[in-house]
Amino acid sequence: MFDFEDNATRILGLTTILLLAAVAEGQNAPVTISVDASKNRHPISPLIYGVAFASAAQLSDLNVPLNRQGGNGTTRYDWMSNSSNHAADWYYESIGETSPTPGEFADTFIANSASGGANAMVTVPMIGWVAKLGSGRSKLASFSVAKYGSQQSTDYWMPDAGNGVRSNGTEVTGNDPHDANQPADSAYQLGWLQHLIARWGSAANGPLRYYLLDNEPSIWHATHRDVHPTGANMDEILARMIDYAGRVKSVDPAALVVGPEEWGWDGYLYSGYDQQWGAAHGWNGPFPDRAAHGNQDYVPWLLDQIRMNDQRNGRRLLDVLSVHYYPQGGEFGDDVSTAMQLRRNQSTRSLWDPAYVDQTWINDTVMLIPRLHQWADTYYPGTKIAITEYNWGAEGSINGATAQADILGIFGREGLDLATRWTTPDAATPTYKAIRMYRNYDGNHSTFGDVNVSASGPDVDRVAPFAAVRSSDHALTIMIVTKTLLGDTPATVTLASFVPADTMVQRWQLDSSNTIRRLPDLPAGSSISLTLPQQSITLLVVPGAPEPGGRHHAARH
Repeated sequence: MFDFEDNATRILGLTTILLLAAVAEGQNAPVTISVDASKNRHPISPLIYGVAFASAAQLSDLNVPLNRQGGNGTTRYDWMSNSSNHAADWYYESIGETSPTPGEFADTFIANSASGGANAMVTVPMIGWVAKLGSGRSKLASFSVAKYGSQQSTDYWMPDAGNGVRSNGTEVTGNDPHDANQPADSAYQLGWLQHLIARWGSAANGPLRYYLLDNEPSIWHATHRDVHPTGANMDEILARMIDYAGRVKSVDPAALVVGPEEWGWDGYLYSGYDQQWGAAHGWNGPFPDRAAHGNQDYVPWLLDQIRMNDQRNGRRLLDVLSVHYYPQGGEFGDDVSTAMQLRRNQSTRSLWDPAYVDQTWINDTVMLIPRLHQWADTYYPGTKIAITEYNWGAEGSINGATAQADILGIFGREGLDLATRWTTPDAATPTYKAIRMYRNYDGNHSTFGDVNVSASGPDVDRVAPFAAVRSSDHALTIMIVTKTLLGDTPATVTLASFVPADTMVQRWQLDSSNTIRRLPDLPAGSSISLTLPQQSITLLVVPGAPEPGGRHHAARH
């Protein structure tokens, strides 16, 4: 029997407990953030703030210096017909751009990048096939229903285009790649490279400096299985990287070549051949391709082999070691449940923390940026490191914004050379504004500092601080990413080896109001007291003065 009064009492009691908990959460334990301008000093590359497929207006507003043209569609971009095959992303269809002008899509992208004040990154296809169009620039599909039979899913706007999976769940195999594609080797791509140089000039003087070697080649057998059904082995990717990088350098020795653009954790360690083999054999080794190459990890092996090729031939082919990274626990999405927000807050530690075991199927210490540094230093000294695709999701939420701000701070502190987010957030979102907090917080293109200095706190899962000196005016900039989901946090920021040159500190903040606001200035001194709202990004700008020799004054009190 339902006892309304008894249950109402229970509900009221529970509500009271929750309200009391909320009051208790109204103020979190105080934190002390320690900033020392004499420690952990190194340049922060402005190239870590890059994005992808941004418009000129977005690039200018965000004040970011790098714009990437990448993704699965670029693997089979045909510059002559100005079309792409959209692979597994969209029914393996070859679709033309609006203009039939050769190279127009990339040329427009480069022009927009230049207009927005950014360098362009363009992807050079290496898979050996490019899109093919039908008569009148009509679409073509790799898995025609008329030719290969009924399939689980078809394109609403092109019902003959299937997804390559039969109604019984088995994959269509043995299809003819020529149905929607045409062969294209490095000699074919050389024509496009020559077109780009003729149109935009050399990398030393033009807006196109970076050439990406395709996109995620170790999963071609999945995303592009209509033309490359067997996973690429280590020798194939090495040969293709040497071949296509050589073509780039032959037309523009100053160009910067970026690769291998691998997709994620397995793509760093295993070739496509071994990933395909592993999926079919329960991921139980030994893995045949790895065994045939001294049991070496895939990406380090590529680096070592390219280095030896350079030594033999007297020229450097690869300038930037690049990978992609997406968190694997569901963060890349719109889930903002409490559990997911906490996971999103914590999982950025996989980018740097040698003590953090990734809490997903990876179940290992990723420590991605230190790992990339170690691989480059060991196997190919002088190579810069990049993360050219990443995204932590929740773009429209302040939780996604704090994750983005945390990531950019980590990139700078850990010495990443280059990064491009996938893609560019909508300008109305807090995640877009999180990037602005680093690059244009005041609307006048004022930025976070370009010389990293030490910043530390008690718990980076709650409050993550970053600090840098701004060379242009010697200000000390302190970015405080507050991740706590409830309650204000009293904070004290202590300064060492830095004497403020003014009595006041600027304070800028982005919180759940989704507006970057300048709050009342704070008194300057050896310590700064403030309150940090839940889920917020706070920037302190402490005026500074240069000292002889270009360093800041040591603290004098």
